[in-house]
Amino acid sequence: MKVLGIGNAIVDVICKVEESFITNNNLTKGTMKLVDETEFKKLLSNLKIEETIAGGSVANSIVGLSQLGNPVSFIGKVNNDELGDKYEKSLTNQKVKYCYQKKKEFIPTGTCLILITPDSERTMCTFLGIAGKISEKDINEKAVKNSELIFLEGYLWDEGDPKTAFNKAINIAKKAAMTLSDKFCVDRHKKSFLHLVNNKLDITFANEQEILSLIDAKSFDEVISFSKKIKKLVVITRGEKGSIAIQKNEVVECDSQKNLKIIDLTGAGDLFAAGFLHGYVNKLSIKESLGKGSEMASKIIQKIGARLN
Repeated sequence: MKVLGIGNAIVDVICKVEESFITNNNLTKGTMKLVDETEFKKLLSNLKIEETIAGGSVANSIVGLSQLGNPVSFIGKVNNDELGDKYEKSLTNQKVKYCYQKKKEFIPTGTCLILITPDSERTMCTFLGIAGKISEKDINEKAVKNSELIFLEGYLWDEGDPKTAFNKAINIAKKAAMTLSDKFCVDRHKKSFLHLVNNKLDITFANEQEILSLIDAKSFDEVISFSKKIKKLVVITRGEKGSIAIQKNEVVECDSQKNLKIIDLTGAGDLFAAGFLHGYVNKLSIKESLGKGSEMASKIIQKIGARLN
């Protein structure tokens, strides 16, 4: 396998809402909020569902990699329930090898309510369900060892069992990449994430806000200095300013694609990572990999959801 993704196995429920829905429910636009099952059902009760699909940040990236013709696999924890079955089928239909054995659990499969406002911004309310309970026992050692690279998500990181799962996977992997996922995520786990970026990961993906927050930087120059110093590959998306990769002393930039009809920003970062990793595992240059990431991201933001087909 080229890439094994390890992430939250979450069923995405996509709905269009007005700005007032975000305000009235005390949500912060453009971020992800963790909710319990009761709050999730309450929010959903007033909405019309546009689409239901197997999601989760890294799972979206892995499907993107599969669509680009790469042999890929995924580990994510679901319940042996209706949503869990849907989740697995949604991945296998996309030629992703699912390396997790479902069991009957007391906690249901995780779900994420993706609220799309008229400005195309997406706000997420996630009921993690069983997805967040991943432990080292759920990590298929053979799948990790048989992959050129593992790709992890910051959303999955938490003290306790998820941490042991991360450590086990990273320690036996040939190479490890991770996305920082979300600024709230970074703020919550700053010390742990900084340790991972400095000492454990070969590749770190972040957007500008996440990386600035991680190192408490005042300017982007500080981010470049930090990235050069750690001598790893740091890949950063900067919205309209394009993207940048820093590896040792090399700094490579790529412009964002212009004049796009933006409909929904869900999955932009996930598909960018898919494009970049496609380039990386197929030995393209850093510049070409950034270009592929940009191309994938620009395709996905011109449609609803985080799937290209």
